[in-house]
Amino acid sequence: MKVIIPLAGKGTRLRPHTHVVPKPMLKVAGRPVMSYVMDDVMRLGNVEQVVYITGHLKEKVEAFTKANYAIPSVFIEQAVQDGTAGAVALARDYVDQPVLIIFVDTIFDADLSITKDTEADGIIWTKEVEDYQRFGVVVTDAEGHMTRIVEKPKEPISKRANIGLYYIRNWKLLYEGIAHVLTTTPNKGEWYLTDAFQYMIDKGAKIKVVDVDGWYDAGQLETLLDTNRTMLEKGRARRPGTLGEGATIVEPVYIEDGVTIEHATVGPNVSIGAGSTIRHATVRDTVAGEHAHISNATLHDCFLGDHVVVDGVSGRMTLGDHSELRGEG
Repeated sequence: MKVIIPLAGKGTRLRPHTHVVPKPMLKVAGRPVMSYVMDDVMRLGNVEQVVYITGHLKEKVEAFTKANYAIPSVFIEQAVQDGTAGAVALARDYVDQPVLIIFVDTIFDADLSITKDTEADGIIWTKEVEDYQRFGVVVTDAEGHMTRIVEKPKEPISKRANIGLYYIRNWKLLYEGIAHVLTTTPNKGEWYLTDAFQYMIDKGAKIKVVDVDGWYDAGQLETLLDTNRTMLEKGRARRPGTLGEGATIVEPVYIEDGVTIEHATVGPNVSIGAGSTIRHATVRDTVAGEHAHISNATLHDCFLGDHVVVDGVSGRMTLGDHSELRGEG
């Protein structure tokens, strides 16, 4: 099996952090978001090659994956952001067998091993949601096969949200569908992979719909903090080995080695990178990068980059790398 991972986007909803860090490499519970997905890929054991479709900050993505995953890989730049179908089309020369396509701005609980035994033309994973109007939802027939995807429906024709995880066994028909989509008029400058799936279905393909146990969005700041909390609750928590004078930890937290906490309360739902210091402060529901310095502050629902200084302020905030925010006095 081959794997295609499109990650060329600029991550505009996660600025200012994505000015310097690729969206899939932002950390929750001490790990880059894409590493949770890549662990699932590595466990499969039958992946011959990963094709990364890169773009924004492509050098950082390439360096990270090469350093952390010993699997044959190729990197293709998507110079023009022309949509998900355009991204997967770039991998065509490398696909000669069934393919797993993963968009890595989410974390999911899914059994990918079912790809080894399925006789369907493909699998699309979904998650049932109540706020279905926000998503593309998958409509199924009586046998559990996809019939269509409807973007942001007004009526509850389905509550099974498309989460961006697909296995296509009939890869030749997939690329036939993509080629067809690329001849149509783009929607606001983009071609969508889901239209290629619709082409496959219209040609008689059977794409099985499978619900995931969990789906955690990391594509915008608000949901990133929620996902950090969930990952901590699901076993990623880590207490510091030693605590400074007057330090209180409210679990769950993820605190790396080399963090100094003195006369401060940290947690719940806090992740702190190595080399950071927290003094005379209260911090909860927050992600802070490496070498962050927080003092004389009361913080909640914050996302702070590396080498950030926060002193003498209270509230919620988002600060990119090397930012400083100091109160008066």
